[in-house]
Amino acid sequence: MNSITMKLQADELIMMALKEDISSEDVSTNAVMKEEELGQVDLICKQDGIVAGLNVFKRVFELLDEKTYVEFYCKDGDRVKNGELMAIVKGDIRVLLSGERTALNYLQRMSGIATYTNQVAELLKDTKTKLLDTRKTTPNMRIFEKYAVTVGGGCNHRYNLSDGVLLKDNHIGAAGGVANAIKLAREYAPFVRKIEVEVESLEMVHEAVEAGADIIMLDNMTAEEMKEAVRIIGGRAETECSGNVTKENIKNITDIGVDYVSSGALTHSAPIMDISLKNLHRI
Repeated sequence: MNSITMKLQADELIMMALKEDISSEDVSTNAVMKEEELGQVDLICKQDGIVAGLNVFKRVFELLDEKTYVEFYCKDGDRVKNGELMAIVKGDIRVLLSGERTALNYLQRMSGIATYTNQVAELLKDTKTKLLDTRKTTPNMRIFEKYAVTVGGGCNHRYNLSDGVLLKDNHIGAAGGVANAIKLAREYAPFVRKIEVEVESLEMVHEAVEAGADIIMLDNMTAEEMKEAVRIIGGRAETECSGNVTKENIKNITDIGVDYVSSGALTHSAPIMDISLKNLHRI
């Protein structure tokens, strides 16, 4: 996540998180620290995984006090080990204490997503299929969670509703069928936008192909149905499979030959990675 993205989008969200945690003051910290005093604390990894979100972690403290200094011993995408010293943070002890939980919330969550995504991506590494995330993200966390997916080796699907046309079951129901939904989308959407349609049966696959869909999402189909769908499509559209795809069952689709597989589990089911700030002391 570069500095421009951070300032344009992330800073506001980080400030919202800080204001959620510090509505008026940090009573505990103010009770034991009456004035500024320099201190240092260690960022320690407590389980193996892929780290993501170090710049976000750092930015939490900088927004509280721009003089806060963070020295990293790893970078986003690195594999870190239990017990590894990942960074030291130096600054006003009051800032270190008040920003600790928010900074760790971001880093733990993002690193957990990167770690889980990497585990799933490894199962696809010898196939042509690319791993995608979804919009099933935590409110106000999408920019961070989708970034973490890319760090873990996955790819981003559309970022939001303005980012592309994806006609799902309820869109199709509202339009009165697959063909009409695609026709209406083709008439409305800019020509530079691809049109993706979600299908749940082989009959809908035929309709989507004939109507000229650019991408056909095979939703909650069996492996046998998806294989037949890929045969029917025959390269006339890109293919994506979706529907409760997890680390445990993704092996069932690795030999089907779809172009993409999307998994909401990357962002909604990844456990956090255990990371702590320890050994705070005055300097």
